[in-house]
Amino acid sequence: MTSVRLDKWLWAARFFKTRALAARSCEMGRVSSNGQTAKPSRDVRVGDLLQVKTETGDLQVEVLLLSDIRGPAAVAQTFYQETEDSKERRRKLAEQQKALAQFGAPREGKLSKRDRREFDRVRGRE
Repeated sequence: MTSVRLDKWLWAARFFKTRALAARSCEMGRVSSNGQTAKPSRDVRVGDLLQVKTETGDLQVEVLLLSDIRGPAAVAQTFYQETEDSKERRRKLAEQQKALAQFGAPREGKLSKRDRREFDRVRGRE
C-alpha cells in the first residue's frame, strides 16, 4: 500500500470518531497536507506532514505508517509522530488554560452588581 485516502487515515489513526467527521473536517478546511488545504479524497503517503485542528487542539504530525483499518488506540499511535513544535504549542496552551482555571472558577448565573463593577474595573471599562 503506497497511499490511503486522507479521511480513512485520519479515522484509522483515531483523530476522529467516524470517517464522516474526518471528511467533514477536511471539507471545512481544518486539515492541511504539506501546507495545502486537503480534501477528504487526497492521498496520504509516508512522510507527509499533516496539520489537524480538532477540539483538543492544533496538531502537526508526520505520517509514519499507512492503514485504512481502525484498530486499537495503542496501534493507531504508531501511525504518526507529533512534531516538537506542535508538542511545545500544546504544552503552552495547557499551561495557559491551567492558569486561567486557577484565576477563578466559572460562576453560576448572573454576576452580582459588586462583581460586575469589579470585573469592569479589572478590564478597564469604568
